[in-house]
Amino acid sequence: MIVIKDIITLKQQLNNNRKTNKSIGFVPTMGALHAGHISLIDESNAHNDVTVCSIFVNPTQFNNPEDLKKYPKTIEADIDKLEKANCTFLFLPEVDEMYQTGETIEQYNLGNLETILEGKYRPGHFQGVCIIVEKLLNAVEPDVLYLGRKDYQQCMVINKMMSDKKMTTILQICDTVREDDGLAMSSRNMRLNQVERKQALRIIESLKLIKDNIKQGDITELKKRSTFFLETNGYKVDYIEIADAETLALQNEWDGKRKLVALVAAYLNEVRLIDNIVL
Repeated sequence: MIVIKDIITLKQQLNNNRKTNKSIGFVPTMGALHAGHISLIDESNAHNDVTVCSIFVNPTQFNNPEDLKKYPKTIEADIDKLEKANCTFLFLPEVDEMYQTGETIEQYNLGNLETILEGKYRPGHFQGVCIIVEKLLNAVEPDVLYLGRKDYQQCMVINKMMSDKKMTTILQICDTVREDDGLAMSSRNMRLNQVERKQALRIIESLKLIKDNIKQGDITELKKRSTFFLETNGYKVDYIEIADAETLALQNEWDGKRKLVALVAAYLNEVRLIDNIVL
């Protein structure tokens, strides 16, 4: 694996591969890699000649400065995992490589995706996500971009940004990778202590409660029941919602046919966990 820290060198290396018609897959990350990230590397390797992984903790998507400070950084372990997974290139830029002093920051039209769920509770977050993902896609110019479904709303936001920009890169969304006990893999899990790690299972249980009990008609009481379940298990709940799986429009009634997704975000002490399940 070749580690590259600047865009010019990255473009030169990738253009050399394009000259021989090699396909390029791309996995953007913020590091603290786990098996979920590596599954995306594996997926890219299976379908492309070259795989690029980026590690960049993007400051513009953190609306809470303390969250940015506490984000786990495990670069040596990350490099080891990527080498074992046969990643071709690691793009490892500094902040001043991705953000130039005095540059104009674009505002993206994200519609209702920016005002609900994560957009509501983390104002400005998705603008920051779009800024860095567009920068990374312009640097890598991949054939395929690989993202994990755990960040369901983020996948929809990036899809809209790519569509609005008429990008030719294909977006491939891959299933959430879970621990053996069902907890969605996340870099934030590293911040859980032993007691909190067991308690974290209540997140997926709150979603399964919805999946196992949803019926045609009014679904507001089911959302309240799931919220109460988490609150009585020590969580501070930002939201538990049921939404249209295609548009993310929030739903209070179900016709029994529409494909839905249940989504949750809640704090377990200082750690904010998110997850979702398609119904």
